[in-house]
Amino acid sequence: MSLTATLYQLTPAPGTLLLIIAVIAMVESLAMVGLLVPGVLLITAAASLAGHQELAIPAVLLAAFAGAVIGDGVSFALGYTLRERVTQRWPFSRHPEWLAQGARFFQRYGTLSVFLGRFVGPVRPIIPLIAGMLHMPPRTFTWANLASAALWAPAYVLPGYLLGQAWQQRLDLPPGLERWLIVLGIVVVALAVAFSWLRQEVSRSGRLYALMLRGARRSALLRRLWLGQSEQGEVPLGTWLLLILALGGFSGWTIAVIHHDGPLEMDRAVQALFAALDTPWLRAMGEILARVGDLYGILTLTLPWALWLLARRHRAALGHLAAALGGIALLNVLGKALIGRARPMAPEHLVDSLAYPSAHTSTAVVLLGTAAAFTARELPHRHRFWAYWAAIGLVVPMALSRLAIGVHWLSDLVGGALLGLVVCALVQLAWQRRPHPRLAPCPWHALLAVSLLLVSIRVVWLPPA
Repeated sequence: MSLTATLYQLTPAPGTLLLIIAVIAMVESLAMVGLLVPGVLLITAAASLAGHQELAIPAVLLAAFAGAVIGDGVSFALGYTLRERVTQRWPFSRHPEWLAQGARFFQRYGTLSVFLGRFVGPVRPIIPLIAGMLHMPPRTFTWANLASAALWAPAYVLPGYLLGQAWQQRLDLPPGLERWLIVLGIVVVALAVAFSWLRQEVSRSGRLYALMLRGARRSALLRRLWLGQSEQGEVPLGTWLLLILALGGFSGWTIAVIHHDGPLEMDRAVQALFAALDTPWLRAMGEILARVGDLYGILTLTLPWALWLLARRHRAALGHLAAALGGIALLNVLGKALIGRARPMAPEHLVDSLAYPSAHTSTAVVLLGTAAAFTARELPHRHRFWAYWAAIGLVVPMALSRLAIGVHWLSDLVGGALLGLVVCALVQLAWQRRPHPRLAPCPWHALLAVSLLLVSIRVVWLPPA
């Protein structure tokens, strides 16, 4: 069965799908839940299904427009009627900084904040609520609401709609891949929702954190262990959660790889997909990223930063970075030797190298994840997530490049990513056990420019390592 036929079977009826799009647009704009829902991901997925069904674009845009207008309208009405009582309602009772951020944005831009705020992720669900709390004239709010929704709908819906059209008409997928792509999409959405929820719950103001803190206070030993985790007396639950999930995931995934005779069914399906997508420019990009992520590439990327840390006497940070990279290198060597999995294709410089786990992927996760953690600690709390999402945005193409040039199975990348997260969590737990001086100010523009220059020289002049 083709992908198109499969999606037609799974896609809701046209009327139901339009309602789903409207509900997603509305929920994303609601002050109470919009901050916790990955609205962009959901609206893109729904619009893509609409593109597959070839629903009329005006109807899709109208559904998104109506949902966005209703969501902002409800948020405004809540703020207008509840006013200061909003601060006593969850989640703002636990996260007053969200309201403070929205209030600053509103004070800076005034009436325009309702129009501009719809396109600014962190404050999008908050601004209508703030406008209501400050009793902005309803007529003024309504005009700003309608105008911003009229621009927001095509900006957010059309890319997903066009993706669905292109997927249906231009991509001839290998047989058997459809269900893997559908499962992958469901898993990505589920993980995004779970991540958004857990990130809030394990922070100091989260319910899960408070629950575990109450349990720790009942025992003198647990209380000493809890307070001994950091200089602020706050247990890094997020890091512990990352370690537990990554270690468990890596162990289970590795057992599945070992017990399966040859590549997984998923591996063969994804390999067929990349074979169907193979183009000269995609392979060239894969070769470039392969050189960026090898031994020479990692050395050239980290050298300027290591020298700066050494010059500024940040020896602890340099030591943790070196331990992270050295530890993942050792674990990659041991993992490949113990598991002994062959590559799908081995070029001359990899003829004696094994596949599992992917060293490029695990090293990229460790390097960029550790850098993101150090960077996040120098940022205000509300902006820290940008450092981690930037790291993810860089790691993903680095990992996928191994599939583009055909030297790894997909399961190798998954194992490498999970192993890298284990090392990231261990290094961060070690770092968080005692106070350290701030790394800022850092001339990151200059250091980044030097790193890019050195890695460009490496790509052009040095052979693959």
